[in-house]
Amino acid sequence: MPDEKVASPQQLAFFASTAFRTAGVPQKPADLCADALATTDVMGVHTHGTKLLAGYVRKLQAGGYQPAAVPQIEREGPGWAVINGNSCLGQVGCFHALDVGLSKAAKVGVAYIGLRNTGHIGAAGIYAAHAARNGCLCMVTGNDIPSVAAPGSRKAVLGSNPIALSVPVPDSNPILLDIATAAVAGGKVYAAIQRGEEIPDTWLIGPDGHPTTDGKLYPQQTALAPMAGHKGYGFGLWCEVLSAVVPGGRITWEVGSWIFDDSSLPSAHNAGFVLISSDVVADPSTYRERIHKLVAEIRAAETARGTERIMLPGEREWAHVRHAEQHGITLPADVVEKLQEAARLTDQNPDWLCG
Repeated sequence: MPDEKVASPQQLAFFASTAFRTAGVPQKPADLCADALATTDVMGVHTHGTKLLAGYVRKLQAGGYQPAAVPQIEREGPGWAVINGNSCLGQVGCFHALDVGLSKAAKVGVAYIGLRNTGHIGAAGIYAAHAARNGCLCMVTGNDIPSVAAPGSRKAVLGSNPIALSVPVPDSNPILLDIATAAVAGGKVYAAIQRGEEIPDTWLIGPDGHPTTDGKLYPQQTALAPMAGHKGYGFGLWCEVLSAVVPGGRITWEVGSWIFDDSSLPSAHNAGFVLISSDVVADPSTYRERIHKLVAEIRAAETARGTERIMLPGEREWAHVRHAEQHGITLPADVVEKLQEAARLTDQNPDWLCG
């Protein structure tokens, strides 16, 4: 395993953009996807950042993802749309869906966008944060291959379907929650295994339907546990419906694995977006006053011993952003290993990575 490396956000984004362009992606979508992955690392979510780059490049090179694909609206109304991603990169599809949703929400107040047949979407939180910075409360959902057990089941029935929620806070960073509906994202299990770390007994369900700490069994013989039991199971099912059933996309067991399946085949992931314009649905001045009051009341709560202050969802990520902008991004060894793989695939040799 290589050592940790430090890169600036600009270095990381340039490296990723070059990799995408080498794989045939035009300049604008290459920059868009690169910025999305680098931003995810800047926010400290390394399981869903540039660690994914090598896998995406392999899919592009093999034809599973179409480098120049343009998402298309198949059906739409004043406050909704269904978009076919045409096997585009997931970041291309999601930002296109957001553009459509933001435009509709600005006109009618609320919008739903269903995106089907796209690539792996990465971190759902970056899309929710983008919507919040453009004045919309937002919910982003996605689906994936089966990896999460239902309570009491001995096999996976849903993906570790993500849900991200964001709230605009005028003159401040958005409130942001980005979680898997599994007890833990599958990427974190792989990362823990790679690092030789012990698997908590709340992460995995063994072949007998009971918890296991044997990471070597994942994913062939185990499933992820649902977050908070029946609660996470219910949220995961909701994500499946909003992301795949409503827009007519592939349901979890029909989705391809962008990691394990034939790289020449599309993965056909799906995503759902709900946007509420705080400027249209709410009175802007009242919204500003009430959201600031809510935030202030939460922050004013008496803290427990050992707690410095009450944090809002997303504050840890924004702290990572500030640190990365000042000091660079510290990339864990498992991320560096994947970046070096991407470098070999795209004939790059940057000093910060390979020196």
